[in-house]
Amino acid sequence: MHMQNILKKISIVPRWIIFFLDLGVTKVCLFFAILIKLNLTVTGMNWESLINTILLMGIINTLVFTSLRTFSGIVRFTGFQDATRIAVSVLLSSGILFFVHLISQNYGDKFILTPVIIIIYATFSFLALISYRVLVKVVFAYSRNYSMKKKYVVIFGAAEAGIATKRVLEHDTQNSIQLVSFIDDNKKKAKKILDGIPIISFEEFGKLIKSQPIDELVIATFTISTKRKNQIVDFCLDHDIKVLNVPPYGQWTEGKFNTNQLRSIKIEDLLERDAIYINNQQIKSQVKGKRILVTGAAGSIGSEIVRQLLPYHPELVVLCDQAESPLHAMELELQNNKYHVNCIPYLADITSELRMHDLFEQFKPHYVYHAAAYKHVPMMELCPAEAIKNNIIGTRIMADLATKFLVERFVMVSTDKAVNPTNVMGASKRAAEMYVQGLSSLPTNHTKFITTRFGNVLGSNGSVILRFKEQIENGGPVTVTHPNITRYFMTIPEACQLVLEAGSMGNGGEIFVFDMGEAVTISDLAKKMIRLYGLIPNIDIAISYTGLRPGEKLYEELLNDGENVQPTYHEKIMIAKVRSVELAMIELVFNDFHKMINSSDQNMQMVAKMKELIPEFLSQNSVYEKLDGDTKVISIAK
Repeated sequence: MHMQNILKKISIVPRWIIFFLDLGVTKVCLFFAILIKLNLTVTGMNWESLINTILLMGIINTLVFTSLRTFSGIVRFTGFQDATRIAVSVLLSSGILFFVHLISQNYGDKFILTPVIIIIYATFSFLALISYRVLVKVVFAYSRNYSMKKKYVVIFGAAEAGIATKRVLEHDTQNSIQLVSFIDDNKKKAKKILDGIPIISFEEFGKLIKSQPIDELVIATFTISTKRKNQIVDFCLDHDIKVLNVPPYGQWTEGKFNTNQLRSIKIEDLLERDAIYINNQQIKSQVKGKRILVTGAAGSIGSEIVRQLLPYHPELVVLCDQAESPLHAMELELQNNKYHVNCIPYLADITSELRMHDLFEQFKPHYVYHAAAYKHVPMMELCPAEAIKNNIIGTRIMADLATKFLVERFVMVSTDKAVNPTNVMGASKRAAEMYVQGLSSLPTNHTKFITTRFGNVLGSNGSVILRFKEQIENGGPVTVTHPNITRYFMTIPEACQLVLEAGSMGNGGEIFVFDMGEAVTISDLAKKMIRLYGLIPNIDIAISYTGLRPGEKLYEELLNDGENVQPTYHEKIMIAKVRSVELAMIELVFNDFHKMINSSDQNMQMVAKMKELIPEFLSQNSVYEKLDGDTKVISIAK
């Protein structure tokens, strides 16, 4: 501890000390170079010439070191750039000495300089200047690490990101890290050495942990698939190894990062899927220079749609939302947008026909992305009138105005809960889908109405993942409604990319269904999240099952039983083939909704009317189950 306290007091050595130390080292090196040339004897040494030579070299190095600032680096963090600077300075000073030697040959023995002496001096100087820096680096590293508990780490990915991670770990001042090996799935790299560290396969890693304790594995590759990442994480969790992720390259500061940016693997990382590719040129050609309206623009999906639209350089983007604070936060985020697109916040409720009319009249949008909706299933079971007012009547107002003002494309964001709905929220979205379908079938309609369906998005407001995180951090219990409940998940950026792509390819009237991947069992999701926190499910953190909430079903569907799909040119986007609808009949039902909004028993009446419109709407775990079988079915088919 005494040594460590001394080094702490030293902290960062002043640059002038390093400067004079470098001068002293080079003078000693020159003296030894001359001594070697004289066969290690001072007999016959011309001391005056020696002093002149050392003084000359001191003047030269003062100028060179000052110009190249060889003393500016922090010695204990010496790296490749410092070594390069030292090499250049030694070569430069040796070159000047050689030039002086050529000139001084005609002036007797004023200096002791020969090509051999200069070469020996250059070699000794470079080695000595580097060596004492490395020695200081080692001493500081030892003093920092010897009292700390060692942390044994492996890096998955033996490439550029892996090398960068190694450098970061070496300079970690908070931990004593021992890098054990690189791991790589490329069999050609196995048994090779990278920057002094062995590369092994994952199979060999499985054998290694039996004899060598490993505390952390850092995933340092950007090309790994989500499936492979899950395999690695599952293996590490089973062997009590913490898994960390290197941040995306775009988040590195000036191409570098530090250990604070190495973050624990998150559940979102394990639910992500391989990168998707969209037709950017087609979207750009459609969107560039256009006026675009995004409803629900302060929400999870709406705000990401806005962010993804900006690179295509629309003329302006109108951000419509009724939530004041989130809209203000979105406005602040976009004020410095680098694409120089005019983003206009518009605080309004989509159910206010007058405000929406003013919006369309003022901005005359070419495209509308309709993401505004009430989405929480249990809350909409309690407040069906609000679901109908916002999701049905609000969509009707927006769609009618889009038709009136000759909007080119109207893209509606729907949900997988609209398929065989068991709750008010899903049924309200299905009714909205039917209305825009009906509008699209009108031969006089100029607007292309396009609907997109997908499941839950990771990290959205109210997401189960955010809820689980909060419960785990508060010590539990983690509440799951049912041990067998499953859900589809998609990242917000991926969902919005597919919305833009589907919106660009649609000809009007389609309902686009997205490939949501594999359904995830929510109880398994909860258990894995607990394990990612380094805790044990049902021991450190309890999992309790609370029962299905009103309107909730065990699994979501993306298609009706009687529906099928046809592919598109994009492998992750399909077109749902749904039954045709008669707009006139739907309008009659929607007119009834308008009348019921202010009735005394509005909830039961409205839900009953929805069941008439949508015969596949069968309530589950809800007070509205008693309406099933008692309602007449309205014929809406053409």
